[in-house]
Amino acid sequence: MSEEAGHLPAGAGGRCGFVALIGAPNAGKSTLVNALVGTKISIVTHKVQTTRAVVRGIFLEGDAQVILVDTPGIFAPRRRLDRAMVRTAWSSAYDADRVCLLVDARRGIDDQNAEILEKLTDVRLPKTLILTKIDLVDPPSLLKLAASANEATHFDATFMLSAQRGDGVFDLKRHLAGSVPPGPWLYPPDQISDLPQRQLAAEITREQLTLRLHDELPYSATVETETWKTLRDGSARIEQAIFVEREGQKKIVLGEKGRTIRAISMAARDEIAKMAGVPVHLFLFVKVRPRWADDPERYREMGLDYSR
Repeated sequence: MSEEAGHLPAGAGGRCGFVALIGAPNAGKSTLVNALVGTKISIVTHKVQTTRAVVRGIFLEGDAQVILVDTPGIFAPRRRLDRAMVRTAWSSAYDADRVCLLVDARRGIDDQNAEILEKLTDVRLPKTLILTKIDLVDPPSLLKLAASANEATHFDATFMLSAQRGDGVFDLKRHLAGSVPPGPWLYPPDQISDLPQRQLAAEITREQLTLRLHDELPYSATVETETWKTLRDGSARIEQAIFVEREGQKKIVLGEKGRTIRAISMAARDEIAKMAGVPVHLFLFVKVRPRWADDPERYREMGLDYSR
């Protein structure tokens, strides 16, 4: 297959591999994925544990295709959904060609990061340390933090960056491209994620839902794209369901006289239109589904293991 088709044959200069990004919640994994890919494919909010499913972002650098695996944050799980998210994060680390540990420079090596570093010593793969949000801390403390992390676990390389400002992102991009193994590209050159558009659209709406209701609706909602129809004028008619667990939560999402749901819909519509590259007509429906977080089908859709 030709280079133009995006599948370089092994031995002809092509490189391709998976890089897992792991870390505590809100370490900046999703922000970094978006910065490396060059567009938004992973939702970002100030609320911890926003990423539930594994999101794969794809970027090209030179002759290399790098598949980034944005994992859920690693934390002490309490619920079934929590446990599934943490298991998924660690299994992604073991399955990758390289593991990148992201540490929020403001938090340093707290108990949560210390536990991750200890467990990471069992991962027999090349590892990169990434200190994030460095624009928010004094430079001298960064060297001390990097030294402490490298004492706990051996890293092949250490990077300090601010993904939001773009500082250090290009150097990391070149490092990751040079570290993946020789082999054919797995995706076409213009593909930036392996998530279907329907799922990306659902994640965009969940982001807007979380941004507006992160205090009122903690972890009790999920979004599904139920229909996606291309109309004659090229625009898309999309219907999505927002599932909550209780009737009272439905009222919160709708808001007084429907103001909240309209605001969520307008913001999500604009983001989805940018992602899809076509005008979008978005229709949101709020539905009560008790204990949706214990429904095996929801886990399959998110790529999570329901087993325990």
